[in-house]
Amino acid sequence: MLFNSMGFLIFFPIVVLMYFLMPRRVKNLWLLGASYYFYMCWNARYALLLLTSTAITYLSGLLIQRAKENAACRKWVVAGSFVLNLSILFYFKYINFMLDLLGQLLRAVHVELQVPAFDILLPVGISFYIFQALSYTMDVYRGDIYAEKNFFRYALFVSFFPQLVAGPIERSKNLLRQLSEPKKFDYCRVREGLLFMLWGFFLKMVIADRCAVLVNTVYGDYASYRGFQLILANVLFAFQIYGDFMGYSVIAKGAAKVLGYELMENFSQPYFAETIKDFWRRWHISLSSWLRDYLYIPLGGSRKTKGLKYRNILITFLVSGLWHGADITFVFWGALHGLYQIAGELLEPAASGICRSLHVNTGTFSWKVLRILKTFFLVDIAWIFFRADTMAAAFQILRQSFELSNTGLLLNNGLYELGLNERNISILLLAFLLLAAYSILGECKINVMEQLSRQNALFRYAVYWTIVVLITFSLDITGQEFIYFQF
Repeated sequence: MLFNSMGFLIFFPIVVLMYFLMPRRVKNLWLLGASYYFYMCWNARYALLLLTSTAITYLSGLLIQRAKENAACRKWVVAGSFVLNLSILFYFKYINFMLDLLGQLLRAVHVELQVPAFDILLPVGISFYIFQALSYTMDVYRGDIYAEKNFFRYALFVSFFPQLVAGPIERSKNLLRQLSEPKKFDYCRVREGLLFMLWGFFLKMVIADRCAVLVNTVYGDYASYRGFQLILANVLFAFQIYGDFMGYSVIAKGAAKVLGYELMENFSQPYFAETIKDFWRRWHISLSSWLRDYLYIPLGGSRKTKGLKYRNILITFLVSGLWHGADITFVFWGALHGLYQIAGELLEPAASGICRSLHVNTGTFSWKVLRILKTFFLVDIAWIFFRADTMAAAFQILRQSFELSNTGLLLNNGLYELGLNERNISILLLAFLLLAAYSILGECKINVMEQLSRQNALFRYAVYWTIVVLITFSLDITGQEFIYFQF
């Protein structure tokens, strides 16, 4: 069930209404049933995978708690939980990718072997809920929380429908604790949640889906395009994936808030980052913090030699790339970000020295803008490999992007031959202005929703209805799945 579908517009009000009308003791059971129904709307059989992962980590938590005086036993339980869950993830997401790599390696050494391929449909959101369940196992092992004894409450933590299939990847210290106390109706909270949802729909339907039209047009026939056409498509893909994924996260946050629960922030103006390291503090925060806490730090983090630190960074980003998709393009994308971060740290002393010798004032606004543009350029180069179907296609797109032979693109009707007509481009430009205003205020640490609520009614409703009208004008091009559903 897509957030941007008629089914969800019927499903969500029913869930909310019944939740607040029901007795306190059955509220969580109602949400659990609704969450499983939400997931089963894609494929009912794969709800068994969700239940299996839930049962494994629930029992693991109880066993770890019971064996608190037996360190060896606790480690074996954690290892078993990780092996079983990651085996499920490997089979459904990576088995064909690994078999294909094996076949390529065998052919490279002139060994002919028929490698089988499995006809497997990737369960939606499997990477998200398995990582969320595994974080619970580790939290119990580390003593950050006590094992949850109520299976139904824990099952709701793993399957909570607003963030089930595309995050954010919640921590037990946040969401599970909130689920121990069913919520009462609160008008202000519901209103704020609905406004978050409205903003999320705007990001997805007005910005992301409209960018997708042009991006799909160009990437679908990339050999026919050059220079500014590809540059424009590459830049718009950066905003497509941002609007798409942040849109989902904001809708999820809003839906949870309507029900009385707070989800973590998943984005913090990532395209205002001045370094790649800063970018990953702002982009997909729930995944980057998960990888930091449960992979990078256990590997040794930055506590040992520089060489081991850089090794840990590269491993972490390779895993991040592989988490995003079972394809060499995603692995390369992750590796590229790891190399960016390592290179940035290695070159920082030399760059600082050059700035001092040239008396460059690095505290100015213009210097900050240059650093932001440099980081966006590097991130956008990496997005090409994320979006392209093959490595060969990615390198061809990258090469053709620098063939600046069509400088008149923006001065004639050639822009309207890339999939979007004049009206849609005008709407997109207006939408970008609204996004820029929201992002600048957010970067200035201004709570946009709170500030908006303090304005007079005429201004507030002018903003609300502008967004509603823009969403309405986008109904003819929307309906696409969220990009991160494939992960």
